Amino acid sequence: MRHQPLLNYAIIAASTSAATAFMAPASSSSLTTRVGDLDNKIYGNFRTTLLMAGDETTEKAAPMVTGAELEAMLQEWDTPLVVDAYATWCGPCLLMAPEFESAAQQLRGKVRFVKMDTDLEPQMAGRLGIMGLPTLLFLDKNDDTEAVEEGKAPVAVLKERIEGALRKDSIVALCDYHFFGGPMPEKLF
Repeated sequence: MRHQPLLNYAIIAASTSAATAFMAPASSSSLTTRVGDLDNKIYGNFRTTLLMAGDETTEKAAPMVTGAELEAMLQEWDTPLVVDAYATWCGPCLLMAPEFESAAQQLRGKVRFVKMDTDLEPQMAGRLGIMGLPTLLFLDKNDDTEAVEEGKAPVAVLKERIEGALRKDSIVALCDYHFFGGPMPEKLF
């Protein structure tokens, strides 16, 4: 049996702990058109937009970036950076998205959070060695300023790479550990 592609639908998370997504036409404001678990397979050209209910007009604390924008961020360093490498078809990525946004809101002004769609930026995903999704990259400024100025060392240093979805508390705890001298998290969830 061949499935018809679902066109112009958006996934709208009902809460920050979304275990269920409501699938509604992108042009519709109704959340009752179709309901499905995030584990359902998505067929065809499915346009996903992750929105938290009631949050459609709020500027995201973790904006989407292109490969070129990420490259510029890695050269012009001002604050620590956490990159969420994800794909729109990835169930764990969709489950983690509201957690990542919530962590970004909590640490706004202290840590930059960005999201990069690996399907739209395959060259940058390859350069970063993204093999599994979601992948979180915790990057900080290289303290060896002399080597950086001489071009012998990169501006950014990878502090940690995590493959798999994390909850907000784990993301915040890892930021505290890597960027602010906090204790190493005992458990990640």
